[in-house]
Amino acid sequence: MNLHGKGLYDREDDWHVLIKKAETFELTESQKLLVNREQLRVLEKLLNDAYVIRRPKTSEYENRKQVIRVLNDIAKDLYGNSASCPVVEEFGSFSMDFFTPESDLDLSINFPDSPLVFPREQKIKTLRKFSKKLYSLQSAGRVQNVQPVMRAKVPILKFVDTGTGVECDVSVENMDGISKSLIIRYISSIDERFRKLSLLMKAWAKAQDINSPKDQTLSSLSIILLVAFHLQTRDPPILPPFSAILKDGDDPASVKNSVRSFQNYGRRNTETLGELFVTFLIKLASVEKLWPKGLCASPYLGHWSPKTWDNKIAIMSVEDFFDRAQNVARAVGKLEVKIIHELVHLTIQNLGRFMNVNLDELKLKESLFGIDGMHSIFVERKLNAWKQSLEEKTTKTKLITNNVYNPNGASPSTRPLPTGYSGVPQRQAVNAGLETPWAHQSFYQQPMMGTTGVAGGVPANQWWETAWGGPVWTQGWGGGPGGSSTGGWGAANGAAFTNGRSQETQPATDPWGRRQQQPPYGNSSNAHGTTYR
Repeated sequence: MNLHGKGLYDREDDWHVLIKKAETFELTESQKLLVNREQLRVLEKLLNDAYVIRRPKTSEYENRKQVIRVLNDIAKDLYGNSASCPVVEEFGSFSMDFFTPESDLDLSINFPDSPLVFPREQKIKTLRKFSKKLYSLQSAGRVQNVQPVMRAKVPILKFVDTGTGVECDVSVENMDGISKSLIIRYISSIDERFRKLSLLMKAWAKAQDINSPKDQTLSSLSIILLVAFHLQTRDPPILPPFSAILKDGDDPASVKNSVRSFQNYGRRNTETLGELFVTFLIKLASVEKLWPKGLCASPYLGHWSPKTWDNKIAIMSVEDFFDRAQNVARAVGKLEVKIIHELVHLTIQNLGRFMNVNLDELKLKESLFGIDGMHSIFVERKLNAWKQSLEEKTTKTKLITNNVYNPNGASPSTRPLPTGYSGVPQRQAVNAGLETPWAHQSFYQQPMMGTTGVAGGVPANQWWETAWGGPVWTQGWGGGPGGSSTGGWGAANGAAFTNGRSQETQPATDPWGRRQQQPPYGNSSNAHGTTYR
């Protein structure tokens, strides 16, 4: 299949071939996962529990509303209580009602009767005006970490509200963001599985450290639209193409009226949250080699399509339904897309081992979402036992070395635990292997699954670190300037570098007595063990 310099296919049947490949590859991958129905019910409960525990409480809604009220009071203080005073409005995950207690609060300062194109210089001037007021509030302890980011493509003002701990990103005249957020909120009312699966996939991506466009991984919007696309392409579909919803207009009021005719649209599809979670990952795994061919997920059309951006093929393509000339996955980098797919394959393998009863529920839960409140008592008990053991070992070592144990003045008992053990998201990796045949039916053969399933698992006797992941990459723990390992945490606390990435040196075993994982991205061609793609 050839691409012209302008990014067009030679013939119309070429892009039909590309789309057919995407569908065929997904079907092939789906047939590799065999399902244990009892385990699937356990997975369903696990995911629903994970969803419930991440849903914000009433007080967390009120906290964000209070921050918005305060910023509107600041606007009145700065501009006077007149008709020209701007209004601060929310957008993003809070507006969509897809947020968690840890989510940032996205806000936009909007002026009445503003021009269609608001000058960048005026946006910066507005943010600087607000930043001066916030700096004074920071001195009084009411806010913290005030940070104007004026050189970004979209200038923003960042700060944290001290009283609530809510992190805020303030922009100016982000009307598209406001409209887009409201539209997604209205569409989510068609089927609750959209909101649930979106929140879970965002939680999964954050736990794997691949939910950060500034780090060239997935934006939250790209994850949400990929979930919508997945639900549109089930058989039968759960969501309609967004083009059908927007046919009477793309303003929020028109969409709100339009979605009424699509209520219970997906009622014929009886797939559970667990099935959709697994098949979403299968879909991502199956198109890994097709992104470079120009494959694009289009929620607007509700099916795969070929697409270029400024006559170039993107590393990963997810079309913005509101502005189809925009790729919401444009931030994804060349190395990062490989990391994303490594983690997708890892998760599929862990799910396969779980289905084959070779991975218990607790370990699967942690591999998906990290350590959280769902099993905090268990983890705390293990961590306390581990710390106590370290303290005992440290005491013995100090006696032997005449109280000269650590030249930096910190013993293992006082140094903060490695980030992976405390639940901070970071990348994981596995050595993959072929799984032995399972005795249960495949996803594809299940009557309620349609065309579903997953790439193979890993051997039952595989070590914890190769199948379950383990703490590897950390955030903000690097060495000295310029990637050297001579300063900062890199020198004093044992951070090592592999291919330009800082890796925190971990203890030989974790609280559960498991061996430490080796870096997944080394120079060796066998760094990942047997290939699983």
